[in-house]
Amino acid sequence: MYDPGKPPEEDSLTPVSAPVPFAARSKLSIFAEYYKPHLRLFLLDMGCAFLISLIDLGFPIISRYSLQELIPNKAWGAFILLVGLSASGFALRGGLHYIVTYWGHVLGVKMEADIRKDLFVHLQKLSFRFYDQTRTGHLMSRVVSDLFEVVELAHHGPEDLFISFVTLVGAFIAMTLIWWPLALVLAVFVPFVIIFTVRRRKALSHASTEVKKKTAGINANLESSISGVRLTKAFANEDYEVEKFLEGNRLYREARSSYYRSMGVFHGGMEFATSILNVIVIGLGGYFVMRGSMDYGDLIAFTLYVAAFLQPIKRLVSFFEQYSVGMAGFERFIELMRVEPEIVDRPQAADLGLVKGDLAFKDVSFSYNSSVAVLEHLDLEIRAGEKVAIVGPSGGGKTTLCMLIPRFYEIEAGSITLDGVDIRDITLSSLRENIGIVQQDVFLFADTIRENIRYGMLGATEEQIIQAAKQANIHDFIISLPEGYDTFVGERGVLLSGGQKQRISIARIFLKNPPILILDEATSALDTATELAIQRSLEELMRGRTSLVIAHRLSTIRDADEIVYIDDEGIRERGTHAELLALNGYYAELYEAQFGMLGGPLVDGILPRMILR
Repeated sequence: MYDPGKPPEEDSLTPVSAPVPFAARSKLSIFAEYYKPHLRLFLLDMGCAFLISLIDLGFPIISRYSLQELIPNKAWGAFILLVGLSASGFALRGGLHYIVTYWGHVLGVKMEADIRKDLFVHLQKLSFRFYDQTRTGHLMSRVVSDLFEVVELAHHGPEDLFISFVTLVGAFIAMTLIWWPLALVLAVFVPFVIIFTVRRRKALSHASTEVKKKTAGINANLESSISGVRLTKAFANEDYEVEKFLEGNRLYREARSSYYRSMGVFHGGMEFATSILNVIVIGLGGYFVMRGSMDYGDLIAFTLYVAAFLQPIKRLVSFFEQYSVGMAGFERFIELMRVEPEIVDRPQAADLGLVKGDLAFKDVSFSYNSSVAVLEHLDLEIRAGEKVAIVGPSGGGKTTLCMLIPRFYEIEAGSITLDGVDIRDITLSSLRENIGIVQQDVFLFADTIRENIRYGMLGATEEQIIQAAKQANIHDFIISLPEGYDTFVGERGVLLSGGQKQRISIARIFLKNPPILILDEATSALDTATELAIQRSLEELMRGRTSLVIAHRLSTIRDADEIVYIDDEGIRERGTHAELLALNGYYAELYEAQFGMLGGPLVDGILPRMILR
């Protein structure tokens, strides 16, 4: 039971550091920011890549020297030494490749984890309105699959660019020193390759973005279909769900085919460009050799450097493909990170101290969109410790009214105060720590009963969990199970009955021990016997707390300190159960509709009057 002298328990979660600012920075600068925490690993990767490039550039020089000096002069000792050095160099190169492959990918995974952490933290800050308008499958796609390619881009991107630059420059200088006219021909050819690459990269990037959108669509449909599989089977609509999935699959296939078409043109063009360079070198080199202006050693060395020259070009091809795919996912990440949280703490917001529980709505207006107002100029005061019931027709704003108190949605006008303090001047964490919510649609995590109860206070001891379960009248049931508190409840608690799930959610609130309680039709989905049993737990839960009870079954709220009747016109009536019945207005009609169906009040036109209104 709530103790006004006892502040709410704090959990043991440590705050997460603020993410990289996203509003006005370029995507490349944001991407580069994620290298900073892992700079030593990044430098190790780049250093090893640089040494690999030097070894690749050194081998043609050694080959040329051996062909021109050592082999013709039969310098066995120097030749064997040079071969041994070459073998040692390539052995070192293999070790360096291991470091680049392993630690480079570790670097990518660390960056991916940092990006995913920032995205998840950001998602926790977004309001209910954002989740109302965004499908879960799309978010899952962005958090998981879209970021997978970032690992490869984070690792291979800088590495491929660096190695390509060093190798291209080194190979071109070496080829110029060997035979500059032939090097000049290659230099003229390279710009055409670059222009082709840049143009095709745009097509690849667009195609990759389309693939990710279609993948997100499939994930969203799949998540929806799996979550609603029971409804699907109940309506025998399996064929319809299959057709929906096949349509999404078709769009994905077309987008993927378009991407591979762009990739095919890109790779085909690059393969032609790189292969024709070999033909040019052999043709012109053979011409110079036959004229006697170039010897075989120079031609072989030049050919080896052409291979070294082509390797970075192929690396660049791979890089541009990775860049298109990885940056498409990173752009979608940035797009989501730039969604500003609608509800944030004001600069002067402060934590709550001891909470009495006085609530006041003053001239409050709210709408989910600009065209339809849900609440307009509403005034309501609730004294600390009172049990106030909110009743009325569906769509009248009952749940909305209660969801505004913990700031799940932000009011458009007016103010809501808690103990005389505007809730916008209270930190969100402090405000929500002091409010407990029990809803009709109970959500349980796919975990054990113990962990689902512990969610009310993450640092709770075993004794506290058991005490909360006893207060919710669920302890005896739990210990009757073979696994007791370690019983797995299934996805969303599917292995438990509705009443059992509801009692676990009530135990969770007992553990949280908040001074303010919101019951949103907490028993309306239960049968009468289960409702009566749970009602006793709820009465115990509400004792000593400011309680707002949304109810369709009026039998559960007859003892409320005050009943408020609300519809789309606002608050129509308020008073005790007896006062409102005596008033013979909206509440009386609603009450007679529920309890007078067998006696005849409906014959007097009560239900028709309700419908007309």
